[in-house]
Amino acid sequence: MLKRISPLPFIAAFVLTAYLPQSTPAQESLPELVRRVKPAIVAIITYDAKGDTLTTGSGFFIRPGEVVTNLHVIRGAHRTDVKTLDGKGRVYEVAGLLAVDEEGDLALMRVNMSPDRPRSSELSASLPEEGETVFVIGNPLKLEGSVSNGIVSAVREVPGVGKIIQTTAPISHGNSGSPIFNLKGQIVGVVTVKVTNGQNISLAIGSDRVRELKPGALRSLAEIPSKDKTLDVGEALYRTGLDSLWLGNYDHAVSYFENAVNRNPKRGDAWIQVGYCKVKQGKNEEAIKAYQNALQLKPSSEEVLNKLGDAFYYAGRMPEAIQSYKEAARLHPERAEAFYNLALVYFESGNQQLAQSHARALQQLDEKLYERFLSETKGGVGGQQ
Repeated sequence: MLKRISPLPFIAAFVLTAYLPQSTPAQESLPELVRRVKPAIVAIITYDAKGDTLTTGSGFFIRPGEVVTNLHVIRGAHRTDVKTLDGKGRVYEVAGLLAVDEEGDLALMRVNMSPDRPRSSELSASLPEEGETVFVIGNPLKLEGSVSNGIVSAVREVPGVGKIIQTTAPISHGNSGSPIFNLKGQIVGVVTVKVTNGQNISLAIGSDRVRELKPGALRSLAEIPSKDKTLDVGEALYRTGLDSLWLGNYDHAVSYFENAVNRNPKRGDAWIQVGYCKVKQGKNEEAIKAYQNALQLKPSSEEVLNKLGDAFYYAGRMPEAIQSYKEAARLHPERAEAFYNLALVYFESGNQQLAQSHARALQQLDEKLYERFLSETKGGVGGQQ
C-alpha cells in the first residue's frame, strides 16, 4: 500500500521560493562595461581659422546630439569636430555651444548629426567613495579610445566649484574632457588635467556639476575668446588660486585669494576661498573673519553660513557654530547640509534630543547624508542602526 504524501510541504516550498529574494544579475566585467559605454565617447579635434589643428581632447554624449568636454579644450577654436570611437568611427562637426561653465571648466556642445544612432550617458547620482575602483576612456596623446583604471584616492571640495575627485588612473593631456566611470557604467566625473611640478595629476570635476549644464541658445565657438584676453589681474589671481585649490595646495592658493580680495574687497567668492584655506591651515580665527566678510556681501548664502559654522566649530566656539548652522537651515530648509551639521554638533555636545530631531529632518532630505551621520556617530542617537 502506497503511503499518501501530503501536498502541504510542496505548497509551502512553492510559497517560500516565490518570496525568496531573487538573485541579482552578475556584475559586468570591465571589458563588458567598456564595450557598453564606449559608443558615447568621442575624440575632439579643434582647428584655427587656417584649418590647422590646435588641440585634441576627449568628450562624451550626455544626450543625443549633445557633447560635454572641458572648456579649455575648445577655447580659441575656429572650428571643432568630434569623432566617435565605435566601429570605424565617424566625424561630425560641432554646430556651437549650448552652455559654458567657467569655474567647472565645462562646455556643452551641439553636434551636427542624424538621430539614427542616439547616444547618451548616465550620470551617477552620488559621488564615488575613496578606494572605489573607477575607469577612464579617452584619447591621451591622440591614442583614441584608450582605457585606464585605478581607484579614487581622494574626494575634496573646492568652494564655488563642487567636489573634486582625484584618482590613480593614468591620464595625459588628451584625456581632458574624458568621463570617469564607476563599475556600474555611470559617469562620476569629468577629467580636467592639472599640472604640478611637471607631473599630470588625475583630477575630475564631480558629476553634479555636469548635471547643472542646462542647454541654452546656440552660440558660436568664436564667442569664447582666448583665456589671456578675458581676465583682469584680480580675476587671474582668483583663477590661479582655484587651480592650486584643485590640487589641494592650500598654502599656495590662499596667497592668490588674499591678493584678489586686496584688489577687490567686495568680492565675496574670494573671501569664501580665503576662509576655506585658513580652516585647512588651522587658522580658524582668521577663517572666521574671512567668512564674516563674505557673509556681509552674501547675507543669504547657505554655503557661507555653513562654512562659518564650521570655522566656529573648529575654533571650539560651539554656540556660535550652532547659531550659524541654524540660520542656514532657517533660510534654506529644503537643503540637507545644515541639518547634518546641527545633528552632528548636538550629538557631540551630548544633546541627544536635538540631535535626534535634526537627524530625522536630515533623513527626509538626504538619505545618503543621513547614513553618513549614522556611520560617523556609530549608529547615531538613541542607538539607531
